[in-house]
Amino acid sequence: MSLQNSNGEVIPTMEKETTVSENDATNGNLKHSDTNGFSRAMNGQTNADDIMDKIQTVVSLKKQISLTQSVAIIVGIIIGSGIFVSPVGILTNVKSVGMSCVMWTICGVFSGLCALCYAELGACIPQSGGEYIYIKRAFGDFPAFLCLWINFIIICPVGIAASSLIFATYVLKPIFPDCDPPVTALRLLAAVVVTFIVSLNCVNVKWSTKLQVVITTSKLGALIMIIVIGFIYIGKGDVENFKDSFEDSDFSAGSIAIAFYSGFWAFGGWSYLNFLTDELIEPHKNLPRAIVISISIVTVVYLIANIAYFAVLTPSEMLASSAVAVTFSQVTIPAASWITPILIAISVMGSINGNSLSMSRLFMTGAEYKHLPHFISMINIKYLTPAPSLLVIMVLTVIMQSFEEIFYLIELMGFGFSVVLCCVFAGQIYLRYKEPNLHRPIKLPLGLPIFLLLVSIVILVLTVYQKPSESGLGLLLIALGAPLYFVFIFWGNKPKSIQNWIFKLTNLIQKIMYACASDTDKTAL
Repeated sequence: MSLQNSNGEVIPTMEKETTVSENDATNGNLKHSDTNGFSRAMNGQTNADDIMDKIQTVVSLKKQISLTQSVAIIVGIIIGSGIFVSPVGILTNVKSVGMSCVMWTICGVFSGLCALCYAELGACIPQSGGEYIYIKRAFGDFPAFLCLWINFIIICPVGIAASSLIFATYVLKPIFPDCDPPVTALRLLAAVVVTFIVSLNCVNVKWSTKLQVVITTSKLGALIMIIVIGFIYIGKGDVENFKDSFEDSDFSAGSIAIAFYSGFWAFGGWSYLNFLTDELIEPHKNLPRAIVISISIVTVVYLIANIAYFAVLTPSEMLASSAVAVTFSQVTIPAASWITPILIAISVMGSINGNSLSMSRLFMTGAEYKHLPHFISMINIKYLTPAPSLLVIMVLTVIMQSFEEIFYLIELMGFGFSVVLCCVFAGQIYLRYKEPNLHRPIKLPLGLPIFLLLVSIVILVLTVYQKPSESGLGLLLIALGAPLYFVFIFWGNKPKSIQNWIFKLTNLIQKIMYACASDTDKTAL
């Protein structure tokens, strides 16, 4: 069904329940559910001259992400470029093959425990927004805003910008084999891939999730190829690197702690599915299932892939390599070594897609609670996707791509996420006392989040110890969020001139993006 306004322009409709009453239409009594944004987008006209039907319209995100797609999203985000490019952070510190494999296993188990806590929170608070919603439920608006601010200004745009630059580097490397690719070309290609991914997410969520399934399958296929080749070498008797595998291990507390820190970040991304809870099919069942399946897959694949690397390359060769997977392919299949950079680029594209898909829902949820500009909470009327939020991510990412010290900013992400993680586990513990009767389909022993909180505090201290300047800048940026909160959010009774200016700007952006507030938009209630 379609509508026409007074200019004869066709207005596409959405998924809706429709009833027709000529009487109501003649009198101009259009009844609808939360179509304030829709009517504003149509120049505020809802008279009988413009609309001849009585319509009840539901504008919201669809529940269309299956268990398989959920697993693909998590695995696709976690397995980025790290396992292909430089899986040596643990080896550098513990200095032995055996201890390196042990630490990879420990990091996988720890990440799985963290993910289980997020699964409990996601099952009992089934709202998109993830950690932002959990912190808000436990501690209120201000801490939740700071969590949102960290993700908005640091974690999301810096992470996507860095991934896109890595993608561009590996795509252009075969074209410039003897030198570094030009910086302008890198940034242009990085901007193009981000624009493509964001555009795809703006048009169709199913296309985006299907792309994620294809990319995740491709990167798992690449890792399986590495594993098979490595075990062929082991079958031939190339096991020199595994003899006395714990010899020369560094068992000092400092080395083990920093090795654990490096491995833990290699599993980053396990929390992102919680940002998409509203779009999951049967979230109470599929969220915890997807988390457990994904972490299990990644832990096993990471561990076996490292064993395969060690079967072919010595520890010194791994430490000297700028991209371990490329060196691995040059040693084992020289004729096909050109394929490896392409596989790395595809892998990184999966991380970009998963981050864009997940973070856009976080920012949309934050805007629904008035913690970000209102237009970010809106949904495109034609495609029923959070296009405004996605476009904001694209703009922030392109800005971050222009920084020469992008990898300095990446270090900020470690500090920012450490702070958020501590707040989430503290909030989970507090909610057990604040809301003891909250229905919890999954209820873990209280000792688990307490243990994880303590470890997260240690990780935060290690972050400050390892990267003091980056941590200091992180604290400054977090502190900057405080005055922004009190000026733009806490100060509700603004002068009418300012309110009118904000309304007109929001209205203009809404028309340009052809968007309206969703049925679940808290600012529309």
